[in-house]
Amino acid sequence: MDFTAIVSDNIKRLNLLDKTRTHIVAVSGGADSVALLLVLHDLGFRLEVAHCNFHLRQAESDRDECFVRTLCNNLNIPFHLVHFDTTGYASLHKMSIELAARKLRYSYFETLRQDIAAADICVAHHYDDSVETVLMNLVRGTGVHGLTGIRPVNGNIKRPLLCVSRSDIEDFLRLKNQDYVTDSTNLKDEATRNKFRLNVIPMLKSINPKASENIRRTAEYMAEAVKVFDDAISKGKKRVVCKAQKDVYLEIGIQELLEEPSPEYLLHEILADYGFTASQTEQVFAGMTSQPGKLFKSEAFDLLIDRKHIIVERRQEAFNRLCIPQCGVYILSETCKMRVEQTVVDERFVLSRDKNRVCLDSSKVEFPLVLRTVSAGDRFVPFGMRGSKLVSDYLTDKKKTLFQKRKQLVVTDASGAVIWLVNERPDARCCISDKTEEAVVITMEEKMEDVRLGGNY
Repeated sequence: MDFTAIVSDNIKRLNLLDKTRTHIVAVSGGADSVALLLVLHDLGFRLEVAHCNFHLRQAESDRDECFVRTLCNNLNIPFHLVHFDTTGYASLHKMSIELAARKLRYSYFETLRQDIAAADICVAHHYDDSVETVLMNLVRGTGVHGLTGIRPVNGNIKRPLLCVSRSDIEDFLRLKNQDYVTDSTNLKDEATRNKFRLNVIPMLKSINPKASENIRRTAEYMAEAVKVFDDAISKGKKRVVCKAQKDVYLEIGIQELLEEPSPEYLLHEILADYGFTASQTEQVFAGMTSQPGKLFKSEAFDLLIDRKHIIVERRQEAFNRLCIPQCGVYILSETCKMRVEQTVVDERFVLSRDKNRVCLDSSKVEFPLVLRTVSAGDRFVPFGMRGSKLVSDYLTDKKKTLFQKRKQLVVTDASGAVIWLVNERPDARCCISDKTEEAVVITMEEKMEDVRLGGNY
């Protein structure tokens, strides 16, 4: 079967492309992308070309741009061009040139796709690229997904050439009498991928000429095995996750996790979605039955080992203290506000028992009030109890987690004394009595869990 037929069959088998839609082809000018453009053009797909000039190879970069532009003119295919200051972007964002180019490239492709209402972006990875990816992942350490190679579909990115090799591509271009440009940096083993391409894979082929083919087939087998694996992991997550709100909150039952066939690996699969590394997962697993209160941090989330649960919450900005000089309505967030009112205590007055509302003796409350998070040393006399108590001890007795403690709010009066542990208890010394003539009523309206407050949270 010839090259075009192999690619055509692969596209049909995977249902990759649609002849009624426009497809963007990313063309650098190298053999792979030129072959992709030609074969899709021969197959009758509606195409537009995107080319990125990264200005990394001086005259070579401009040569590549000119080559791709001319090729598109000859084929009567629309040509889109973008220029990048790749070095400046990499320096600004403190990343490698290779990563900067990748981020810039794919961001541009997606923007262009939306602008011209294209179906997707076709890129020219072939199966030798997939083999290199498997080996690179294996060397730097990977889970089972890293052994499946490059996938044909990743969101709006399509890869129609994963069914052919680099040598197949070169043979196709030779038969078409089609030239292409060569990136001189690909001939040097400075980049990691080039080290594998130029050194490691040739060495493996010297041991077994079919090394690349065998690795590719193994990756395909792994891709099928991963489908079974992912199904088992998905069912395991449902068994051990007690509560979850996507990208915000997660609670894992420790005992439920320990009853799983592979609890540590399941924990790794769950926590990876929240940015925790394999090393951190190992530490969490080692300490989850012996280190309650231990805290771990990823880039955006905090993890707490609690008594019976592993709790993960998105880290949020600290709450700035709010001064309340007089009665009124104070907006805390889009979903929560605090209402402060003063009312006469007479026969029509009803003492509220709601947790989110407190009624205090006006003569014992001096403005300005302050709403803030709990501070070390805060003490109050909980209503219904004898004697004063540290707020921290009260919260511990209530079995509040570290996350709940650092989000806990208090209202203090002009003297700095705690008059209300919000949504918990008022200070007994300020409560309504049979001698009270006027009351200050403070109400937290709507759900407190929706308010973005608290310590380092």
